[in-house]
Amino acid sequence: MTIDKKRTLRSAAWFGTADKNGFMYRSWMKNQGIPDHEFQGKPVIGICNTWSELTPCNAHFRKIAEHVKRGIIEAGGFPVEFPVFSNGESNLRPTAMLTRNLASMDVEESIRGNPLDAVVLLVGCDKTTPALLMGAASCDVPAIVVTGGPMLNGKHEGKDIGSGTVVWQLSEQVKAGKISIHEFMAAEAGMSRSAGTCNTMGTASTMACMAEALGTSLPHNAAIPAVDARRYVLAHMSGMRIVEMVWEGLTLSKILTRKAFENAIRVNAAIGGSTNAVIHLKAIAGRMGVDLELEDWTRVGRGTPTIVDLQPSGRFLMEEFYYAGGLPAVLRRLGEADLIPHKDAMTVNGKTLWENNQDAPQYNDEVIRKLDNPLIDDGGICILRGNLSPRGAVLKPSAASPELMKHRGKAVVFEDFAHYKERINDPDLDVDASSVLVMKNCGPKGYPGMAEVGNMGLPPKLLAQGVKDMVRISDARMSGTAYGTVVLHVAPEAAAGGPLGIVQDGDWIEMDCSAGRLHLDISDEEMAQRQTARAEKLAQVKPAMQGGYQSLYIDRVLQADEGCDFDFLVGCRGAAVPKHSH
Repeated sequence: MTIDKKRTLRSAAWFGTADKNGFMYRSWMKNQGIPDHEFQGKPVIGICNTWSELTPCNAHFRKIAEHVKRGIIEAGGFPVEFPVFSNGESNLRPTAMLTRNLASMDVEESIRGNPLDAVVLLVGCDKTTPALLMGAASCDVPAIVVTGGPMLNGKHEGKDIGSGTVVWQLSEQVKAGKISIHEFMAAEAGMSRSAGTCNTMGTASTMACMAEALGTSLPHNAAIPAVDARRYVLAHMSGMRIVEMVWEGLTLSKILTRKAFENAIRVNAAIGGSTNAVIHLKAIAGRMGVDLELEDWTRVGRGTPTIVDLQPSGRFLMEEFYYAGGLPAVLRRLGEADLIPHKDAMTVNGKTLWENNQDAPQYNDEVIRKLDNPLIDDGGICILRGNLSPRGAVLKPSAASPELMKHRGKAVVFEDFAHYKERINDPDLDVDASSVLVMKNCGPKGYPGMAEVGNMGLPPKLLAQGVKDMVRISDARMSGTAYGTVVLHVAPEAAAGGPLGIVQDGDWIEMDCSAGRLHLDISDEEMAQRQTARAEKLAQVKPAMQGGYQSLYIDRVLQADEGCDFDFLVGCRGAAVPKHSH
């Protein structure tokens, strides 16, 4: 890329004039002890920080930000750190997905309204990565992602345990009567024993890998453990690099191209990534004007072997993934087999994806398997369509049971999550191992926010019989740390009038992943009658919350197949300097 230090800086509209306005902007900033020369033609680099003690995954970001600042200063930039809404999945109710779009609006308007030439995006917990990329993409400024990194391996009874995944595992064992509640609680302290995000291939690690595969971060960003000194080196180098990106004019629109998204889809299959990536990548693409569709996941992703042996799909955790070579090792393995769709896709360091990774070291063929010994032959996200999901639904093959990937069973229906909790433990529940658990009204509008409740726990009476998996269908999401044969993101959702809302106990449902089919086995006439009756009931339903952000969310959120963004946020609005008000 070409360095052009004569390039007009965006921040000059604030700090570069010798008039009343320049006086005021500089003077107010000087109350922080900033000398004159900082305003003399230096790129102003915003450090967009999602630090929060309420987001434990991101609670170490103050230290990371300091290392970013060192890099910016070394490269001749002027760093300014600012906070944005930190939507952490671990504590935020009803779900961080409800506020992903709110956080993206915070980011977008913070960038557009302030004297920033570029931004470093400090991301970690699940929704912070897409939220910050969405906001920055809508402004199309130079931007680079710095992830907080995964926490160290969990430890319990002398064994490694994975964050999130162990909760689902042990909880089911308690319900099955295999362990006591005291044994369950004993794992709590050992699961999260250092700073960082979930150490499984959950949504946080998936989106960190997506950011790297998209080319929006430096190599190795996705996997360096949060407490490893190399994480701080990467932060420093990212700070240096963002200054160069300003002089090169390397904005997000030159990186977040269709090529980049197709590469990310292929990588998601290879790593056994979260189903949440489907929604988040669609939303980021929408902000950039890239027309990404569910069919792209079938066209690009299907047929790709999963070669990363990490929980919840496999055995290992993110520590081992980094020590084995991290995402660069995966990219090299894919590229050598011509499984990277676009090796020439540009990345933030000014090199192509393949230039960055073609010589990446590979240290462990158990953690990052060879292509002739995959964890699963086809790990591409399965897109299901049919009369039950006319606009699509998703399933993660690497986390599912192979014998259930083609299945026909009778529905056991839960009208919402509260009904599920009320009914699932009933010893008289009419359910067996072949049943299909169906949960409604947990989608974007229905929950609201589309919470991670789709991986419904199995009925205790079946767990006691040794049943470990069943087909489950909902319009909800599930945590990337979860597992099972779970159909998610059914669109349209029940609360928006989708066919899922008319399913009744005892209905037969057919699922065929290889054919991409999800079918409710009733006649067209019966379906039409039920839909009419359902529409009349929906017309009488009033939202639980009148006014406020939730009301805005329900009114304007798009469906899962569209990325669950707000309809008025789709598209790139650019970073034109707002008119001053002084």
